[in-house]
Amino acid sequence: MYFAENIKFLRKRKGLSQNDLAVVLELTRTTLAGYEKSVQPPFKTLIRFAEYFNVSIDALVRYKLDALSEFQLSQIEGGFDIDVTGQKLRLLTVSVDKEGKENIEMVPVKAQAGYTTDYGDTGFIASLPKFSLPFLPQDKTYRTFQIQGDSMLPVPEGAWVTGSYIQNWENIKDGSPCVIVTRDEGIVFKVVYNQIVKNETLLLVSTNRIYKPYELAVKNIAEIWKFETFNGFEIST
Repeated sequence: MYFAENIKFLRKRKGLSQNDLAVVLELTRTTLAGYEKSVQPPFKTLIRFAEYFNVSIDALVRYKLDALSEFQLSQIEGGFDIDVTGQKLRLLTVSVDKEGKENIEMVPVKAQAGYTTDYGDTGFIASLPKFSLPFLPQDKTYRTFQIQGDSMLPVPEGAWVTGSYIQNWENIKDGSPCVIVTRDEGIVFKVVYNQIVKNETLLLVSTNRIYKPYELAVKNIAEIWKFETFNGFEIST
């Protein structure tokens, strides 16, 4: 358990003295000093620390925060602190068929505004159209997005792009085509260049050169799906 060293690390990360933090949390400095020396706090106090530092109790207790990268820290401080060890940085909501196999949900253009806010809602995900692609490896999770615009020719507007879920964004290789679900700018399909370690952004490039490349901060990204294939079929939605 890393509670003592984590609260000390987070306090210093905010540039606070023990007295400063004690005042904010309505503790005595001596009490706070005890917690930083491994005195176990009551649960209500643990909640107060977690809320103040904007991390979950699980992260505050289980993970050695000073061993994480700045990117991982920014993720847990943004609410994405599921398994910050690097194996799985965020949760994904999926649906399954009668045999327990994961479906490939389809996100048509008209559902994309809803998807950017409700991608974690099981009811919303279950309401999406579904299909399967038996030729894809079964050890990945897939989702299909209908593409808007002509920025990624030869993939045409209206095509359905299927991508595999990327859990750890730090592993994205430069030049990978990906579908990026953003928090404020909708869903985009671009060629990605990884700048996370350098400045916590991705450089997004279109194959259609009339569109200029631009940077997107990782804090504004909800999901990333690596391109696997695309289809031009029509569905009734």
